[in-house]
Amino acid sequence: MTDKDKDIDIDKDIDMDIDMDIDMDMDIDMEHKGIKATENMATVGTAAVPGNSDAAGAAGNSGAVGISGGSDNSVGNSGGPSDSVGNSGGPSDYLADKIAHENYYQTVFRRFKRHKLGYVSLIFLFITLILIIVVPRISPYGPNQITGSFRQAPSAAHWFGTDREGRDMLTRVFTGAGVSLFVAFLATLISSVVGVVLGLISGYFGGWFDTVIMRITDVVMSFPYMLLVLVAAAIFGPGMWNIILIMGFVNWPGMARMVRSNVMSLRKSNYVLGAQVAGMPNRYILFKEILPNTIAPVLIYATTVMAQTMLDEAALSFLGMGVQPPTASLGNLLNVAQSFSILENYVWMWLPPGILTVLLVVAVNFVGDALRDAFDPRNLQ
Repeated sequence: MTDKDKDIDIDKDIDMDIDMDIDMDMDIDMEHKGIKATENMATVGTAAVPGNSDAAGAAGNSGAVGISGGSDNSVGNSGGPSDSVGNSGGPSDYLADKIAHENYYQTVFRRFKRHKLGYVSLIFLFITLILIIVVPRISPYGPNQITGSFRQAPSAAHWFGTDREGRDMLTRVFTGAGVSLFVAFLATLISSVVGVVLGLISGYFGGWFDTVIMRITDVVMSFPYMLLVLVAAAIFGPGMWNIILIMGFVNWPGMARMVRSNVMSLRKSNYVLGAQVAGMPNRYILFKEILPNTIAPVLIYATTVMAQTMLDEAALSFLGMGVQPPTASLGNLLNVAQSFSILENYVWMWLPPGILTVLLVVAVNFVGDALRDAFDPRNLQ
C-alpha cells in the first residue's frame, strides 16, 4: 500500500468520526427536547387538576402556568381564600345570583339607582310632592288669606315673607308648585295619549293613514309652538283648564313621530308576525304586543315634554295668559317681577318661586336621563 492510499484511508476515518459526532449531537438534542416536552405536559396536566400545585410551585413559587401557591390561585385552587374561579359564596357570586332572580322592573330600578343625579332628583321630587300636600294643610294661613302684613320680609311668622296683598308666600309657593306640576302632568298626559295613538295607527297600518296623520303633524310642527299656544289662548281665553287642553293638543306631534318610527321597526318582528298569523285582532297586536315594547321611549320622551311644559306654563302665566289669580302657580307668582321696584327691593316675592321652578325642571330632566339609561337594552349591568 502506497503512502497515497494510507492518506486516503486516514481521511475516511476522520470523516466517519465526524459523522458519528454529529449523530451523537443530534441524538442528545432530540433527547433534551423530549425531556422538555414531557416536563411541559406534566406541568400543564398538574395545572388542570384543581388543588394540585406540586409541579407548579406549591410552596409559593411561580410555575409555568402561573399558579402561585395556595393563597391566590388563578385556575381555581380550592385551598386559597382568594380563588378567581369556582369559589362560591363571594360577593360577586351573591350579586350574580341576585341579578339572575330579579324581574324586569327590578332590573330597571337597579339601573336607575346607579344614575346618582337621577336618583337624587327623584327623591327631591318626592319630597317636594310631600311638601305640596303637607304645607298648605299645616300652615296657619291659607294660600289666598290676607294676613294684614303687606310686603313683609321673611320672619318667624312668615318664613318666605308676604306679597303685596299680605298673603303668606310659603303657602302660596308650594300651592303654586302643586298647580304647575298638575298643569304640566295633565298636559303631558294628553299629548302623550294623542301622540301614542296616532303614532301606533300611522306606523302599523301605513298607507293613507300614515300619509294623512304625518301631513297633519307637519302642519302643526310648522308653526312656532309658543306662538300657536298664545294664539289659541287668545281665542279660547286664559285659565288653567284652557291652558292644559291647549298645550296638550298642540304638543303631540313629536310624540307621534317618535312612536311611529318605533312601530315601523317593530311591526316586522317575529312575535308581531306570529300574532298576525294566529289571527289576533289589530287592537290586540297594537296594545298588547307593540305598545309594551314602545313604552320605554314614550316615558323618556314624556319627561322631556313635562319639563318643557312646566316652563311654558310659567311663561304663559308670567305674561298673564296662563293660570289666573288668585289661583297661585309658579308662573303667576313670578309675574310680580315685572315691577322694577319689586325686582330690586322685594326679592322674597319672586326668588323662591323662580328657584323652585328651575329645580323642578332640572330634576324632571335628570329623571328622564336616568330612565334612558335604565331602559337602555345595551346596558348589561
